[in-house]
Amino acid sequence: MTPGLNLALLVGAAVLLVAVGAVRFSTRLGVPSLLVYLALGVLIGEAGLGIRFDDVELTRVLGFCALIVIIAEGGLSARWSTLRPVLGLAAVLSTVGVVVSIVVVGVVVHLLLGLDWRLALLYGAVLSSTDAAAVFATLRRLRLPPRLVATLEAESGMNDAPVVLLVLLLSRAGVAAAHPWWYEALLLGYELGAGAAVGVGAGLAGRYALRRAALPSAGLYPIAVVGFTVLAYAAGSVLHASGFLAVYVAGVLLGNSNLPHRQAILGFADGLAWLAQIGLFVLLGLLVSPTRLDAAVLPAVITGLALLLFARPLSVAVSALPFRVSRREQIFLSWAGLRGAVPIVLATIPLSLRVPGADRLFDAVFVLVVIFTLLQAGTLAPAARRLGVTAPAEASEILLETAPLERMRADLLQLEVPPGSRLGGVHVDELRLPVGAAVTLVLRDGVGFVPGPDTRLKVGDSLLIVATAGVRDAAERRLRAVSRRGRLARWFGEYGEDRTG
Repeated sequence: MTPGLNLALLVGAAVLLVAVGAVRFSTRLGVPSLLVYLALGVLIGEAGLGIRFDDVELTRVLGFCALIVIIAEGGLSARWSTLRPVLGLAAVLSTVGVVVSIVVVGVVVHLLLGLDWRLALLYGAVLSSTDAAAVFATLRRLRLPPRLVATLEAESGMNDAPVVLLVLLLSRAGVAAAHPWWYEALLLGYELGAGAAVGVGAGLAGRYALRRAALPSAGLYPIAVVGFTVLAYAAGSVLHASGFLAVYVAGVLLGNSNLPHRQAILGFADGLAWLAQIGLFVLLGLLVSPTRLDAAVLPAVITGLALLLFARPLSVAVSALPFRVSRREQIFLSWAGLRGAVPIVLATIPLSLRVPGADRLFDAVFVLVVIFTLLQAGTLAPAARRLGVTAPAEASEILLETAPLERMRADLLQLEVPPGSRLGGVHVDELRLPVGAAVTLVLRDGVGFVPGPDTRLKVGDSLLIVATAGVRDAAERRLRAVSRRGRLARWFGEYGEDRTG
């Protein structure tokens, strides 16, 4: 190998290992890991180690590749049983909500910063998409009702598609021949509809093939699944449809298809998504020029406040009108609309197309993401508690590569017994879990033991529950019901459904 390649491998491996170690460090401090990755990119860039990188087009291409992997993982890990009830709300947030957000931010930026309408609306478009990586990484550490988590994750997985199209449309305005507004609206509708159809086709094809294929190695199944999601993106793009929407739809279908080696597939996709996040954030940090960021602070703060205080709450309120969403849930949905790498990647589109003012847009978006990620991500847990939308008794899935669970088509769930839960004092046999679900281990005061039918649960206990795929939802509903009303939950009319306010 050449000395240059060896040095690149050395730097790349060192950055990767530091980034992996930073996940634990950032979790302890409550700082989102994406900010650590951005800081790594800045430190090895022109202001740190002196590595100069200014290839905007390469950054945009690699950024899109990383987003494909991140969105695919989000779709693969989404459970249809929790996604289906919120699909309508997430779809409206990803379309109508996006338009409302673009208009509000565009008006504020135009009036306060004096930018022309095209650039002002580009600010709104670039920032209107919530970030899948930031949302997935942050929400999965919190105990929230499945409805809220599913809404935010589905929105972040779906809203990239229309936003990319709108950013491209605004960036090319005045360059290509202008079309009537109705033509652009029809084109946008076609691209979204065709993208969803391509995703369905790729997901069904993958499910059919992988259920019948007898691959010689279990490690080939995760690779094939990721291959089908990338195929969905490529096919959608070839057909001038939304590739990102195709990826998410294909991922949801494949992730809920009871494929062989499902746990291995999810573990592989999770690791690949982490690698994509690390590479993407470091690359974006490398691209930015720190010497220009001082001038971007004021525009970033003004734009961020417009987004946080006006655009996002209004878009959520308008989108929630046809649905039963309580005021507290709307406030939390507004506050939890995290921005991350996606807006920075989208800001490279007008930059690569040499739109006037695009360099200032990129710098402002970078500063905004850093400031408001610190502000929002660190306050999500307290905000959820203050609004009363926490769900400490929700079971969370643990991903293990275990052959017996795979053969049983079962999941391993973890459940904490929090203060105030009616699970405290209930005997294990009084849980009346459905056949196919069982409490296999109790961790109490740091000591684990196998419970018997007469074991009485206590506040602070941590339970490990094995549930087959067919009864998992019923088991979770029963645990939720007992946590709220005790062993006589059904007698009091409590069946553990998600409460929508």
